[in-house]
Amino acid sequence: MRDLHASQIKVAVEAVKARKEVNEVYFVACGGSQAVLMAGQYMFDKESSIPSHVYTANEFVYDTPKRLNENSVVISCSHSGNTPETVEATKLARSKGALTICLSNLEGSPLWEAAEYPVHYDWGKEVSDSDKNKGILYGLLFSLLSVLAPDAKWDVCLKELEKLTDLSAQAKAQYDAQAKAWAKRNKREKTIYTIGSGINYGEVYSTAMCWFMEMQWINSGCIHSGEYFHGPFEVTDYDVPFMLVKSIGHTRHLDERVENFAKKFTEDLLVLDQKDLDLSTVADEAKPYVAAILTGVVIRHFVEAIAFERGHSLDVRRYMWQMQY
Repeated sequence: MRDLHASQIKVAVEAVKARKEVNEVYFVACGGSQAVLMAGQYMFDKESSIPSHVYTANEFVYDTPKRLNENSVVISCSHSGNTPETVEATKLARSKGALTICLSNLEGSPLWEAAEYPVHYDWGKEVSDSDKNKGILYGLLFSLLSVLAPDAKWDVCLKELEKLTDLSAQAKAQYDAQAKAWAKRNKREKTIYTIGSGINYGEVYSTAMCWFMEMQWINSGCIHSGEYFHGPFEVTDYDVPFMLVKSIGHTRHLDERVENFAKKFTEDLLVLDQKDLDLSTVADEAKPYVAAILTGVVIRHFVEAIAFERGHSLDVRRYMWQMQY
């Protein structure tokens, strides 16, 4: 992590530490940024006694939580820093006395100015993964938890983030052939469903809503592994594609149950098992978190492969950025 990012995180965490009381943490954003923040809610729910919530920004503005006050911490995120709903939500939170932290790739953006404690992250192919959005988010989360739910493991987890660049390169190389084969096989599919659970749910949500629907115009839906058998499994058929993330965490049983059923009835089930990732150099305390980040790296590799096969750039939009809405 660059000194700039580490210092910005330190300032934000010291401000949280200085608060007499923190009763709740809100994670507020839109689209892919909201999906990234879902890991934060998971971590706070599982690792601390402080309630946490994920809100899409416009709902946060128009249907504001009654408990939002000076004892709240609000973490918002927008890659461009220009998402109007997220900027407005951050301004609202600050007006209620909440401590506001934002993450953005653009310093000096409207979101950067709206938040009390802005934190920058890098972006681009040549950038260290520990300085990209997830590396910085997890660095912030581990640092906050070290204050709000003290445990020596957070220092261990923070240090393990330094390995992300090498681990990401290994993961992409490991799945390269499989990604290309999957992309060739599925390039003409009109619908691809994603399934996952636990800390990985945000990643499969983002895959369905952003990677497939927004960036590839492929119909999709995100299914929680625990909900698959409560309706969605009725669409399972031999020619229906699914992408399932199989956790190494406590919800692995949920994912395995889906796999065991779905593979009987569909010939197009892609299982990304986190046990297949090489985490031998990662401390045990950090493995579920590092695995979640690497899963996102692997999924992007699959999506880039199908975008190439379809001749549909991930940068092309039909409505977004093209008109007022």
